[in-house]
Amino acid sequence: MSDVEVEPPVAAELFGDRIDVARAFTDALAQQGEERGLIGPIELPRLWTRHILNSVIAAPLFHGSVADIGSGAGLPGVVLAIARPDVHWTLIEPMERRVNWLTEQVDALALDNVEIVRARAEDVGRPKGFDVVTARAVSALRTLIPLTAPLVRDGGEITVLKGMNAANEIDAAQKQIKKFKLTDVRVEVLGEGVLAETTRVVRAVVR
Repeated sequence: MSDVEVEPPVAAELFGDRIDVARAFTDALAQQGEERGLIGPIELPRLWTRHILNSVIAAPLFHGSVADIGSGAGLPGVVLAIARPDVHWTLIEPMERRVNWLTEQVDALALDNVEIVRARAEDVGRPKGFDVVTARAVSALRTLIPLTAPLVRDGGEITVLKGMNAANEIDAAQKQIKKFKLTDVRVEVLGEGVLAETTRVVRAVVR
């Protein structure tokens, strides 16, 4: 196993009394993530900074019932479920080996606020819809909107974690934004002055 990043001091501040659970998940990801095809070897030296903290910084934005599309290694879904035990999380992932990983972690970490659904996002039927739908590193916003918006209840939100090109992705997704009736579409930058690398989140209300 390559050198794994030492836990940054800010991690304990962001997770609070949930830090031990976050450490257990990060350790499992560091030990098994590469061999199980969840993360690449170059991710280990930046596992906390690039993945765990990048996800948890968004935790205050969520409420009620949340779906994480393409949950994969559990980023951001498992990380957010650890940080926000008061929120109900549905992790949606089509690949069996990733579903197996997520199931193992949810059991090992005793996350009773998590449901795992093996399906593609477009095949998930939720008549009432979720309060918030999120995703991280799944696809460009123009592709993501048709997958996420139908799962959001009227007046609910899309809150997706994006990279440096977030604003450009909004520009490129104008057709989909109009089609799926998204309003108040904006980029929020999280973690300035707190994290070594800030997190960009695209948020929108679904009507």
